[in-house]
Amino acid sequence: MDINHLHKLFLECSSISIDTRKIEPKSLFVAIKGERFDANTFAEEALLKGASFVIIDNPNYLFDHRTILVPDSLVALQELAKFHRQYLNIPIVALTGSNGKTTTKELINVVLSKKFKTKATVGNLNNHIGVPLTLLSFNKTTEIGIVEMGANHQKEIEFLCEIAQPDFGYITNFGKAHLEGFGGVEGVIKGKSEMYDYLKKAAKLVFVNLEDEIQIAKTNSIERYSFGVNKKEADINISAIEAKPLAKINYNNVEIQSQLIGLYNANNINAAIAIGTYFKVALTDIKVALENYIPENNRSQLLQIGSNKIILDAYNANPSSMKVAIANFIQLQDLNKILVLGDMFELGEESKQEHKLIIESVQNEANIICYFVGSDFKAQQIVQSNLFFFESFDDFAKDLANISFNDNSILIKGSRGMALERTTAFIK
Repeated sequence: MDINHLHKLFLECSSISIDTRKIEPKSLFVAIKGERFDANTFAEEALLKGASFVIIDNPNYLFDHRTILVPDSLVALQELAKFHRQYLNIPIVALTGSNGKTTTKELINVVLSKKFKTKATVGNLNNHIGVPLTLLSFNKTTEIGIVEMGANHQKEIEFLCEIAQPDFGYITNFGKAHLEGFGGVEGVIKGKSEMYDYLKKAAKLVFVNLEDEIQIAKTNSIERYSFGVNKKEADINISAIEAKPLAKINYNNVEIQSQLIGLYNANNINAAIAIGTYFKVALTDIKVALENYIPENNRSQLLQIGSNKIILDAYNANPSSMKVAIANFIQLQDLNKILVLGDMFELGEESKQEHKLIIESVQNEANIICYFVGSDFKAQQIVQSNLFFFESFDDFAKDLANISFNDNSILIKGSRGMALERTTAFIK
């Protein structure tokens, strides 16, 4: 595979795709094998739909000069992305972490876009396929690239850094996520810190939250730009944060009222302020960008349905994010509070204990009605008048149809597979 030749063909194309349903005219289609399909079989279809070239790794699907045969299509995609990153040679900000990656990435993007032509990871395309696609979406007009990196096992962040070669990095936090793949919390810390290892070796810069002792300890020998709340030693010293329930920040005598729920989002906002300030974005522009950002896709959304106020945070959940979301909800002064909590996935041997701990965290909140949905919560069921347990969402839905919601404040949170946003259809 001549990567230089492949890159020249890529530059002739308008876009890149791995899905024939999203083929655009003059695009490059990469046929990647999945667990249940072989995308090589779609090569001809991609060409018929207007693709200029197709990368394949099965010689049975060679048609003409437009089909490019490589030993492995996925490896070709990754090598092409790495080559393109070096070709553009633009500043790249990478971020990872257990919670808040996508929200923080979006905040950084809206802030930096006030001064630069930026491009960022779309949605959560943050794995060994998504990161290359993100890099290949950057072009000569892109001034700063923002790359989100996700991982569920060791060496994954290291691999993604080798492809993206970031100049700046930020780790949102180290929490109880993907415990099964990482082998516990210590494994999470080690795996996420692979970004620090890369940036140290490459003599690059990290953004550090001085509220996080792990971040401080792990970055002592790396050039860093820091932020914190009432931390005089920080490069960015945030004077005050609050959430009632929307997070509000005070920095440098400027009040920033966000549209994000909870104190747990304050660090995400603070990171965006710090990164924007480092890149010399005017504080007035940072304020406008952050105040105008509206979350979507079931992430920390504040909805009003009838007389009910709903905090919809059902995109994902792990013990760390669940704990802070519940704590934030409990401290709200609202009356008639309801929790709808779904199972947390990928916890391995820790699953039983972590679900039990979540139940215990609300056990003394007698004024809050709690609905626990999923077999993992159901397995830890306890008898208490305000706590209700359901094996599945279908079981929960049977009761939902008979519940009257009036003047309630409702937090809905669970792992993506639980799809708890379906609860809102029953609220009038």
